[in-house]
Amino acid sequence: MTLNYLIEKEFKQLFRNILLPVVFVLLPIGLMNMVPRLATQEVKGLKFAVEDKSHTSLSRQLINKIDASNYLSLTCYAPSYAEAMHSINSGDADVIIEIPKGYPQESSLALYANSTNGTRGSMASMYVTQIAADALCGDSETAALPASVRFMFNTCLDYKIYMIPAIFALELMLIVGFLPALNIVGEKEKGTIEQINVSPIGKIEFVVSKIVPYVVVGLFMSIESLVAAKALYDITPAGSILTMLLFIAVFCMLVSSLGLIASNYSSTIQQAALTMFFFLVIFILMSGLLTPIDSMPRWAQLITYANPMRYFIEAMRFIYLKGSTLSQLLPQLTALSGYAILGWAVAIASYRKNS
Repeated sequence: MTLNYLIEKEFKQLFRNILLPVVFVLLPIGLMNMVPRLATQEVKGLKFAVEDKSHTSLSRQLINKIDASNYLSLTCYAPSYAEAMHSINSGDADVIIEIPKGYPQESSLALYANSTNGTRGSMASMYVTQIAADALCGDSETAALPASVRFMFNTCLDYKIYMIPAIFALELMLIVGFLPALNIVGEKEKGTIEQINVSPIGKIEFVVSKIVPYVVVGLFMSIESLVAAKALYDITPAGSILTMLLFIAVFCMLVSSLGLIASNYSSTIQQAALTMFFFLVIFILMSGLLTPIDSMPRWAQLITYANPMRYFIEAMRFIYLKGSTLSQLLPQLTALSGYAILGWAVAIASYRKNS
């Protein structure tokens, strides 16, 4: 009964600030609308210059096909390598395509990519190589048997589908992680914590009452994000939504307990906020949210196993893209549950009730 009153008190205190309910509603919509559009590894708007020494119908078809793609546009038809290189130096081109005489029977394309921006240079070269290979497959004199490629789980190679599951982790860390960190320390600054300290309320009841409202808020924001992803991109999970909500609930219990731990050891709101921000940056960078874990150095890959956010993002992506079942995600669920239990234990033990 006491726990019910404490939870009711926390909900009233949470919604007393009129700004917070607005944030709960607008933040998922804003993140779901902006992040998949901005945090993308697709590179478009690339420019290329051409030095055509072949002057054949095949070379003209190749140039037109590259120019007609959604990723590359022709900016310079250079009569010499020096003029083509000038377009690179002036920033008018990202890659030079040199079509030699006798192409493709006697020689192959030569590509000179501007690697000042390594991503643009490498992607431009990859796009040109792929388009040239497709063009040769369509030519009866040069074509070999083309390979049959089928892209599994993300047939359109849409980066948004890859990013949307990770947004759940980002928004939950920002709200469910940060707000509990400001809770107890805020009561310390106001002096209202003294009333709790002198009351016959156990430490477990107190910590549970602080965490439950944020778990509810996290579930609400996640359901809202599901609806927003469907409305904005027509993307829905391939797997069970109930399995998703289970992982979200466990992750909310984990990050809210981390916020309470930071609050227990902090004396001011600024100290608690900076502590959570420090861990938030590490969690995001080491979770695979923005960059694949496989592309990290080996030592960094090993560190990611200590990051609970890694397991949550993996599970969300597997559910969204592959339709993985709960039995297939038991390793991630076990890791998250273990971290959540540890977080609760430390949050309870670190709270000092002074009478």
